Amino acid sequence: MTLAAALAVLGGVVLLGLVLHGWWRVRRMSPRTRADPYGPATVPLEPDRVEPSLGLEGEAGTGSGSGSGLRLEEGLQPVTPSELAAALRSPPRRELRLDALIDAIVPLALEHPIAGETALAHLPPTRRAGSKPFYIEGLDMHTGLWEPLALGQRYSELQAGVQLASRTGPLNEIEYSEFVQKIEAFAEAIHARADAPDMLDVVARARELDTLASPLDAQLSIGLRSNGVAWSVSYLQQIAARAGFVPGVLPGRWVLPAADEGEPPLLVLVVDAQAALAEDPQAAAVRDCTLTLDVPQTPESAEPFPTLHRMATQLAEDLDASAVDDLGEPITLHAFQAIGQELQRLYRGLEALDLAAGTPAARRLFT
Repeated sequence: MTLAAALAVLGGVVLLGLVLHGWWRVRRMSPRTRADPYGPATVPLEPDRVEPSLGLEGEAGTGSGSGSGLRLEEGLQPVTPSELAAALRSPPRRELRLDALIDAIVPLALEHPIAGETALAHLPPTRRAGSKPFYIEGLDMHTGLWEPLALGQRYSELQAGVQLASRTGPLNEIEYSEFVQKIEAFAEAIHARADAPDMLDVVARARELDTLASPLDAQLSIGLRSNGVAWSVSYLQQIAARAGFVPGVLPGRWVLPAADEGEPPLLVLVVDAQAALAEDPQAAAVRDCTLTLDVPQTPESAEPFPTLHRMATQLAEDLDASAVDDLGEPITLHAFQAIGQELQRLYRGLEALDLAAGTPAARRLFT
């Protein structure tokens, strides 16, 4: 054997020894509890560890002995199955829109149940007849309740309704005819039969509702007129924000939000729109603004009139202004009391018509 061959053999032996030594070290460092290399590893829990639970006790009670092993932390109340189901329930859908008190309703008889997707695909392009809105709803096969049309639902019946009156006046013959034409076209597209009420009866109902409701419609306004220098729009906005008002959708309007999100504002503060649209709010000067309460839109329980009185007093002090009526005359404490008494009469009249202030029907009718 030559020297080169001997060195090659010796090198191979050394290399093999290093490989075997490395394998042995890896083997020794591997977890001894793993019986199956492809199975899940078993890691013992710490003695004091308690797995989180939904608060439901096992059949063995709350003891730490046998049973499910679930324990309730001190001070926590167990969650019942009914409460758990309520928490997991889907969020409520939008409230019902149609109301026989203020709508002329047309039943739509279906040949067979219809999917929400199909009904939505054939809706009229606009849901207005003249100045009056109309709505289409379905009887949900699962809940048995009338609801606005929605994707993923199936309906056994449909109905459409047009509003009988609004602040623009009662529904007239032309508007009702337009509504019926749109609904009949929709019914034909979905293979339904529309049963529209007689036009003369509907128009008579609309006029009667308008006659009863119009005298009960009121929007109370209090003017705030500067006693000295004019205000910049930006300064007025700062004072309004300090009182809790936030910018409205239109320029020159700030609203005092209602307690519940999504409800109409409690009060509205309005300033001249041209001044609000000025390029430099600091340079745009105004000497007056108006605080308004829309009576039918706000529930009596929210105490809108006391809030109107309080805000008018606060803003008048902060702006160095006087509270005046539509004629520019100062509003005295006696005048505020008289307004409050008249407001109570309006509230009772609306309740007598089942149109209490702040209800969905009242808010729709007085728009």
